[in-house]
Amino acid sequence: MNIPALRQLIEHARQHEVSHGTLARQLESRMQCLHPAICLPEEDALGVLTKFVDGYLEQVPELLEAAHAVACEAGIEGQIVPVLKVAEHFFLSPPEVLEGQEGLAGLLDEAYLAHRLIEEVNDRYIGFIGQPLIPLDTTVANLIAHRLIGEFFANQLDEAVQLAVNGLLGNTLFEQVSLDAYRARVTSPKTVAAWQAWPCLSRQFGVALQLSRSDG
Repeated sequence: MNIPALRQLIEHARQHEVSHGTLARQLESRMQCLHPAICLPEEDALGVLTKFVDGYLEQVPELLEAAHAVACEAGIEGQIVPVLKVAEHFFLSPPEVLEGQEGLAGLLDEAYLAHRLIEEVNDRYIGFIGQPLIPLDTTVANLIAHRLIGEFFANQLDEAVQLAVNGLLGNTLFEQVSLDAYRARVTSPKTVAAWQAWPCLSRQFGVALQLSRSDG
């Protein structure tokens, strides 16, 4: 895992934002059309959204670093590392659909790909063995990022994620492994303790998503 390269990309994007303010302009233009379920504070809403994006980006290298350490500790590198490599690849070598994107605004798209990839893989594992591969729930954060990116383009990114997940997992992964043995390993006290030893998997970004019955 090339975690330093990911962090360097984020730092360069922050410097780009200081010079150009691309993300701030993008967020400001979309604040009026955000879904009403996205709850922002009355004061400094733009600042809160900017901090959300920065934290959403920063969580990618933190998550990949922690997940790799847990995989090595628990002996499940074969399952986790290929997923982490694809998430890393989205950052370091983004797909053509992201060409021309720069700064924090561009990295938001790439972070969305990485987070959605892990979310989709987790959903597949939960469906087959009742346990996520990586016990991190970013569903709400991903929904908010989806809105910030924009419905049309975010849907294109979702399609790229589906292709990546299908290539990673295929249709036979869960037939090829011993599900009972794997389930025992990911739920063992050693694995659970390894995740608990890294307390920053979940972060409060200051943006909430409030869904009412009418939204569903």
